Amino acid sequence: MRILLLLIALFAAGSAAAQDRRPSHCIALAQSAPGITYLHQASWSEPVPENSVRINYIDHATFLIQTEGGLNVATDYTGYLGQADLVPDVVTMNHAHDTHWTANPDPRIPHPLRGWADADGTPADHHLDLGEMLVRNVPTDIRSRYADGVEKDGNSIFIFEVAGLCIGHLGHLHHEPDQAQYSALGRLDVVMAAVDGGVSLDLPTMQRVLKRLRASIVIPMHWWGTVSLNSFLRGMSDQYLIDRDAGTFVEVSLRSLPSRPTIVVLRPQYLRMLDE
Repeated sequence: MRILLLLIALFAAGSAAAQDRRPSHCIALAQSAPGITYLHQASWSEPVPENSVRINYIDHATFLIQTEGGLNVATDYTGYLGQADLVPDVVTMNHAHDTHWTANPDPRIPHPLRGWADADGTPADHHLDLGEMLVRNVPTDIRSRYADGVEKDGNSIFIFEVAGLCIGHLGHLHHEPDQAQYSALGRLDVVMAAVDGGVSLDLPTMQRVLKRLRASIVIPMHWWGTVSLNSFLRGMSDQYLIDRDAGTFVEVSLRSLPSRPTIVVLRPQYLRMLDE
């Protein structure tokens, strides 16, 4: 009986530990082995490997972030991820254009997070602790046709702390973060950044932002063709390796972060049905 009780206690402890979030190191430099692990045979429907995160590029500025514990998070959610009937646990949205948000998110989504200020001007302030993942935001301004050309706190940089990683999505960033915002962001391991060259942030400023953030992995987004993308890559190639062959998603762990900062060019693809 004592042995049985001991086994039950050990199993319960292991199960509880599996739900705990590994502490992220947003301020610290990750020490890691070189190279990123790509598992191209997997798909969004497959389990995520241990202590890893899968980042699927869906479209435009929308990514699906998946965790080992089964959490699904969609960034800059427009209401459509593809043919698959996947209901995310969390969606984040931004206000600049309707390609970054929806007024009618699926009511089955437990946590729809708006990245812009309330009507009374109160900035979005999220600190959503899901156990395995912490989701938080850093508000930034966006351009506007009204209010002297600025919508105060109209965008949020969302941060996802999971599997010991600090993952940032810059949203529709329109200005370089100030010192307080940089400090709130901390050290990002992975960052998704718009590289359209002007609709969001001009390329020289975006390159300066990314070089200051010093993320191990940069994933370009918000590009419509190769002109702005190639211009962005040329401007970053002095300090970053360029990986154009990553496919539509990447699986990242704390141990697999590259020893040299790397730009991972993903190709957008909507989610497909499981039998396709």
